[in-house]
Order: sequence, then C-alpha cells, then structure tokens
Amino acid sequence: MAGGWAMVPILISSAIALAIVLERWWTLRRKSVLPPGLGDEVRQWARSGQLDPQHLENLANGSPLGELLASALVVRRQSRELIKERIEDTGRHVVHRMERYLNTLGTIALIGPLLGLFGTVIGLIRMFMEVMAGGIGDPARMAGGIGEALICTASGLTVAIPAYVLHRYFRSRVAGYRIEMEKQATALLDDLTLAPAAATAPVRPRRTPSTTAPSAG
Repeated sequence: MAGGWAMVPILISSAIALAIVLERWWTLRRKSVLPPGLGDEVRQWARSGQLDPQHLENLANGSPLGELLASALVVRRQSRELIKERIEDTGRHVVHRMERYLNTLGTIALIGPLLGLFGTVIGLIRMFMEVMAGGIGDPARMAGGIGEALICTASGLTVAIPAYVLHRYFRSRVAGYRIEMEKQATALLDDLTLAPAAATAPVRPRRTPSTTAPSAG
C-alpha cells in the first residue's frame, strides 16, 4: 500500500514467478526426468525383444527420457540414420517441454526492476507536483514521500533477483538433463544398430601359412 498503485503489477509478477518456480521445481526433479536405471533396463528390453506396443506406450508416458528412448524403439528396424533423426526430433520436443515457462520467468526477472523504477518515478513526479502546488511545506513529509517512492524499486529488485537466479538455475539443469539423455539415446542407438550388424557380419577364415616342404636338390 505504501508503494502506491505501481506495486500491483510487481505483486502480480511475484505471484506468477512463485508459481512457475514451484511447478518447475516439481517437474524437473531428477528422478522424474531421468529415472535411475531406466536406460540399462530399456537396452535389456531391446536385447530380449520385450517391445510390445503397450510396453512402448507406458515407457513414453513415464518420463522425458522414456519418451526419447521409446521414439527410437518404435523405428528400431529402420536404418541408423532414420533412428537418429527420430531421436533428434523427439529430443527437441522433450527439451522444449522441459523449458516450459522459463521464458516467462526470465521476462519477470527483466521487467521487475523496470516496474520498480517506474513506480518510483511516478511517486517522485506526484510528490514534486504537490510541492509546486503548495510549496515545500514540511521537509519530513517530503522525505517520507521519497521513501514511499523507493519502496517500488526495492520491491521490484526483490522479485527480479530471485527470479533471475532461479531462471539460470533451471536453464542449467535442463542443459545437464539434455546431455544425460543424449548419452542414453546414443547407447541405445548403438545397441540397435551396431550390435546386430556385428552379430551378422561374416567371419573370414584365417589364412594359414604354406607348409609345403622345399624340394630336395
């Protein structure tokens, strides 16, 4: 109330930022994105042939990593290039969903100080207009008006600083998850393409050195 009407957008921004932080904190838990042991388990499924459609659907709906690995298993009988392309396409969608709302959080971190500065300027303008209309009057009242105007700046910074820090934190977490998922997808891709090729490759017989005895004389 002391900051005036300019505090309203700052308070709304703080509520939105808090909701985003809580939602992303819950969604981007490591065990939710990268379930422990899932990559090894999926590769074992691929080797044993336990890949019915219902199994793949449950895998895709379980976690972002499961969705990425399931996209490769759906086209596992295709060429390596096609499987890799499917993994890359699915990976872009998965990362996009993990970065959901982070642009909004970054925008709040950017405009928070600007909203605070805007409220401060409006407060100072109103105070100086009152001075022009009625004279300087009580200096204590003037100092109190300046203090009230600065409340907006302090509030804007209070919202912007945590929002910026958490925005960078969630970005770095998503980048780390992306690297881990790439490793798991590459390992599955090698199992699907390189292992069968190595198993079916023809074995060339070794040449034995000639044992013909030299002719006498």
